[in-house]
Amino acid sequence: MPTRHDIRNVAIVAHVDHGKTTIVDAMLKQAGAFAAHQHLDDRMMDSNDLEREKGITILAKNTAVKYHPKDGSAPITINIIDTPGHADFGGEVERGLSMVDAVVLLVDASEGPLPQTRFVLRKALQAKMPVILCINKTDRPDSRIDEVVNETYDLFLDLDADEEQIEFPIVYACGRDGVASLTKPEDGTVPADSDSLEPFFSTILAHVPAPVYDEEAPLQAHVTNLDADNFLGRIALVRVEQGELRKGQTVAWIKRDGSISNVRITELMMTEALTRKPAEVAGPGDICAVAGFPEIMIGETLADPENPIALPLISVDEPAISMTIGTNTSPMVGRGGSGKGADAKSAVKDRKVTARQVKDRLDRELIGNVSLRVLDTERPDAWEVQGRGELALAILVEQMRREGFELTIGKPQVVTQEIDGKVHEPVERMTVDVPEEHMGAVTQLMGVRKGRMDNMSNHGSGWVRMEFVVPSRGLIGFRTEFLTGTRGTGIAHSIHEGHEPWFGPLVTRNNGSLVADRAGSVTPFAMINLQERGVLFTEPGTEVYEGMIVGENSRSDDMDVNITKEKKLTNMRAASADNTENVVPPRKLSLEQSLEFCRDDECVEVTPEAVRIRKVVLDQKDRSRTASRAKSGK
Repeated sequence: MPTRHDIRNVAIVAHVDHGKTTIVDAMLKQAGAFAAHQHLDDRMMDSNDLEREKGITILAKNTAVKYHPKDGSAPITINIIDTPGHADFGGEVERGLSMVDAVVLLVDASEGPLPQTRFVLRKALQAKMPVILCINKTDRPDSRIDEVVNETYDLFLDLDADEEQIEFPIVYACGRDGVASLTKPEDGTVPADSDSLEPFFSTILAHVPAPVYDEEAPLQAHVTNLDADNFLGRIALVRVEQGELRKGQTVAWIKRDGSISNVRITELMMTEALTRKPAEVAGPGDICAVAGFPEIMIGETLADPENPIALPLISVDEPAISMTIGTNTSPMVGRGGSGKGADAKSAVKDRKVTARQVKDRLDRELIGNVSLRVLDTERPDAWEVQGRGELALAILVEQMRREGFELTIGKPQVVTQEIDGKVHEPVERMTVDVPEEHMGAVTQLMGVRKGRMDNMSNHGSGWVRMEFVVPSRGLIGFRTEFLTGTRGTGIAHSIHEGHEPWFGPLVTRNNGSLVADRAGSVTPFAMINLQERGVLFTEPGTEVYEGMIVGENSRSDDMDVNITKEKKLTNMRAASADNTENVVPPRKLSLEQSLEFCRDDECVEVTPEAVRIRKVVLDQKDRSRTASRAKSGK
């Protein structure tokens, strides 16, 4: 069959923070994608504000470099897909793998294979793709290259790789310095026999198969991603499998439901470095962007109008976590960060508070996010949103918040399945790296969450690696306690491991809440009297309302408190008048921490300026009646 030798399609996959985006930066620079005078940021592929703030890749993105071989032969286009490294964005990884013919598996020379490494490698091996192993960050002082290579071989065997897949080439690299070598350097050093990524490029050309096609086959192109443009409207990123796409061509658009309509391609663009440039034609193996399809969806096919043949839809793993997202129902809806409407009128002009606006935004998210689901609930102003993990859903809420939405978010729950008449819940495989002195604290935390230890290894460096299988529900709220228990030194990563029978009741938060019993403004006088009762979350001057949670109680039950109490002014001088007391600084909770803190009868109010935790039922008397009914069993 004919082969296109002028193109290679490869995805770079790895665990979070192992250096994917940094090595793509170095590839772009060394392939001459930018002029000498251009100012270049680090992690150029992380273009999203949230990606830059959190230091992680959230969306799979593609770029292309023109590589000029040293033997002077014709330049070769290498299409590179930079995929997320976090398990919660697994849908992006699966979508990225549908565009390529091989993967580069990046592994940190110190940390070795971690849960997400297992996940992305399993997907690549199932697709029968060849793998190139790149040991990155060889210059880390604690690198252990030989052990990491052996651990990777063990992982391949564990995932039932066939003989061809296990015979993978190994490249040793320091992505930050833009250096790669086929010769193993000493631990903790940069490869000395090379000063560029040339060995990395040559390995990609040698081991990534060139696209093969059938000259007689009709047009087939797979939609793998979506984008938008102010002038062109919706843009579909497609990989051409067979035939050619041309600008102005009429093609058959095969939709998810099987219906077919003929549409004209109004614009065709090819990626060069970080920009898209107009093109006239795209052939087999090319990854290009086309416009002219106002409602096209991921996984659909563009085909020959005379002989339309659909490609398989992109399938992703089932969601494991769900949360309810609805309109803001608190007394402060539409009143700005301070809660004072008059002061914040200019800031809340473009506020989005209606159910229609929230539903439209969730529907828009479904277009580009294949791993998300939105289900109706009993209430017309709230929807159940299901995703891979807590972080993926928190990122969606954070994006909506920045767009001006006011929301009420319910406590994250697990998505259960009924198998053979029994309820099964999702479980995670969690890998924990901690200093030896914190081993006891971690095993105790995991014991409470019904975690089962599968493996433990000590490399003799003072750190211990433990592997647990734990129900997903036990990890909701785990991160904060884990960082506290390990004094901020522990590293924990988890990956979905399937479903197991229901583990029974779990109690993960022992302390109750301090709940405001009236509306008003927080006073320092009230805070000084209450700070012995627990940890406060609010500052002096903050507007509160009845049912809003203002702190964590030191005991297990909830306590209603008056945090707006003022000091009575009299003309009598008190004996304690000259005693000064300091207000302990409140604990500021981020959006993720607030979601972790929630109990079943609590929810999170999210506005562009503030994140507040509140009771679902605000009225104190109604809550008391419900609690007394629950105790009496009525």
